[in-house]
Amino acid sequence: MPVARANGFSLISALFLVVVLAALGAYALSVAGLQHAGAAGEFLASRAYQAARAGLEWGLYQAANGSCAAADFSPGGTLAEFTVSVRCSAASYDELGKTVVIHSITATACNKPAPACPNDAAGQGYAERQLSATFER
Repeated sequence: MPVARANGFSLISALFLVVVLAALGAYALSVAGLQHAGAAGEFLASRAYQAARAGLEWGLYQAANGSCAAADFSPGGTLAEFTVSVRCSAASYDELGKTVVIHSITATACNKPAPACPNDAAGQGYAERQLSATFER
């Protein structure tokens, strides 16, 4: 029985195993990178939501005190990278002889406001949230 024909078989199986393990390692790194980017995006989106909420509350306070005008609001602190555009509109209605004023407040927060917020051409790393509320006075 010739034994010389089996030479090199273990080298081929070792190379195959190395290639398979390298492919699995590259796939694991790719998935980990995508998960990291997704988590960072969700964190940025939650900060945009909090900035929009701060702008909405600021707008509601302004409208409740008689100032209903469009303004840009900077929340400051850890949300300083966000710019909040607050828009307010008021409409008067007559309800059985009583005048009722309905205020509508919309706050849009984004982290890349140039040229304006919302910015459709901001690209990667852009977060935007919009909240609105109405109240009667």
